[in-house]
Amino acid sequence: MAAALLGSAWSAQASTLVARVDVAAQRMTVTHYGKVLYDWPVSTAAQGYTTPRGEFRPQRLHTLWLSRTYDNAPMPFAVFYDRGWAVHGTTSVNRLGTPASHGCVRLATPNAEAFYRLVRHVGPGNTRIIVEN
Repeated sequence: MAAALLGSAWSAQASTLVARVDVAAQRMTVTHYGKVLYDWPVSTAAQGYTTPRGEFRPQRLHTLWLSRTYDNAPMPFAVFYDRGWAVHGTTSVNRLGTPASHGCVRLATPNAEAFYRLVRHVGPGNTRIIVEN
């Protein structure tokens, strides 16, 4: 277990951009070269849904994605990190800071745009998304 934790810490440090999602606190902290750039409220999975835990690399980015699973719900500035799960914008800003999603990590849309642009700038290979309790 210690080796796994050290491996996770090493790969996060090797990345220039790290987004750390704290599910218990409903916050996402974004660092670039170890310097905190942003600390935002988020919404992760509501009761009955799951936000996958672990360390991920962005897999694909979309300025606007329409959810095929949830009635074409808009997912602006989506950064997909694990199968269908993504960090993306929402208009339900009154729910930020509380679990309210179907599993994705929701941000206020301007914050999602800032994160999306950072990922595009540094590249998905230099970005890590860490989801933990």
